[in-house]
Amino acid sequence: MEAFLDFLGTISWWLWILIGLTLIALRDIFFQKAHTISHNYPIVGHLRYWLESIGPEMRQYFVANNREELPFNRIERSWIYASAKHENNYESFGTDRDIYAHQHIFINNAMMPYKIENNHPNTIDKTFLPCAKVFGEFNKRKKPFRPASVINVSAMSFGSLSAKAIESLNKGVKIAGAYHNTGEGGLSPYHSNGGDVIFQIGTGYFGVRDKDGNFSMGKLEKLVNDNPFIKAIEIKLSQGAKPGKGGVLPSAKITKEIAKIRSVEIGIDVLSPPNHTAFSNVSEMVDFIETIAKETGLPVGIKAAIGKLEQWEELADIMKATSKGPDFITVDGGEGGTGAAPPSFADHVSLPWVYGFSDLYKLFKDKGLSERIVFIGSGKLGFPAKAAMAFAMGADCINVAREAMMSIGCIQAQVCHTNRCPSGVATQSKWLQSGINIPLKSERLAQYFKTFRKEFVEITHAAGYEHPCQFTMSDVDVNVDDHNLSKELNKTYCYEKTPVPFTTMQDLKDCIYLGGKC
Repeated sequence: MEAFLDFLGTISWWLWILIGLTLIALRDIFFQKAHTISHNYPIVGHLRYWLESIGPEMRQYFVANNREELPFNRIERSWIYASAKHENNYESFGTDRDIYAHQHIFINNAMMPYKIENNHPNTIDKTFLPCAKVFGEFNKRKKPFRPASVINVSAMSFGSLSAKAIESLNKGVKIAGAYHNTGEGGLSPYHSNGGDVIFQIGTGYFGVRDKDGNFSMGKLEKLVNDNPFIKAIEIKLSQGAKPGKGGVLPSAKITKEIAKIRSVEIGIDVLSPPNHTAFSNVSEMVDFIETIAKETGLPVGIKAAIGKLEQWEELADIMKATSKGPDFITVDGGEGGTGAAPPSFADHVSLPWVYGFSDLYKLFKDKGLSERIVFIGSGKLGFPAKAAMAFAMGADCINVAREAMMSIGCIQAQVCHTNRCPSGVATQSKWLQSGINIPLKSERLAQYFKTFRKEFVEITHAAGYEHPCQFTMSDVDVNVDDHNLSKELNKTYCYEKTPVPFTTMQDLKDCIYLGGKC
């Protein structure tokens, strides 16, 4: 009898499943009009859409080879993960990279590497690598700032990233002695955990806007005075993902907390317009920079992706004539970054970092201004060899965004804009964020930075130098075509980097102890 009842129970379960599938099939055929595949192949058609939705993950783990994926391939991601976890990040049996491929980088090592003496700072701390230049030194700002690390966290807003991700990054830069750029979303409590901060002002003026959405100097002054860990101000003109377009934070990502920090309404998409309202031309922008620097005492810089150069030349001419203007320039690569964008923008608008940076640096060098500006590179530069190339071209610091995200758990799912980030890094879902262990993730960000700096120092010493600011254009070759497989950077991009004033790492160390102002 029991066996018979069990049999009836089994039948009832199968009957309910059959009824459910029948209802789905009827809906597919007679009621839904949006999907032809589901109409023509009811029930089975849904499998196609499901497989399509997990296609990136399937290709990432089972189809693509180690060097094939974009934006970051498996080898690059694995190096970041291993570095962040302080695991073995070496490889053996030779490189599996195609070293004859276009744009492959070669760093010219010296016959005799740089010799570290017993009392050298890198003998005590192999990760010690501060910036050789000082923000605000040439413009004589009241509060100049020397970054204690050449690698730092790039602009990523609270709202785009989760609270736990921001807190992990900020606590991580404190451990690593780096700085943390807030992004245009304003200063949150999660940026306030001890790390140095660069406050970014975007076109929406979030966190420093009045009731009409315009810039408020009073709010900025109060913000700076109340938060002495803010070391510099960055005015965002554009970003590599979508230069000239502005941005959108979907209403689904806007919590009460985010709305309060940004001074916006909850439940409405937040728009960052393409243009600033505080200035409308280059001359007005320089006045805006100088006003902010005077009122806050802080160094002020600008961030942009590079395309046309006419207005940049106008800026350089004004700077040369008036000795006014930005203390630093962050050059973002057109390869895109953490910001979501239409493919038409991400794929085609603005120049990749190497082209954009070389054009801009050459312009400022020709005007005799390259020495007074701190140049920051941003665009997939979070690897020691790429950083060596960037420094050889004239960069003084690099900012990393996606690499920093990966160090705290990002798996490159590429769903940042959907609020469904599986690692909890780029979502406002409390459940998805719950998997982030802040003490652990902050240590991993710090360890990634330390590993990066250690290997960057080692590459620098292999090239015969003490500090990467000493790299020159002729120290790095890059594959350019089939007829002349590689050229030195100075021959590829047709300029010579301006020498950076540098004495010794010990002098930099002594300067850091004095507050970084010397």
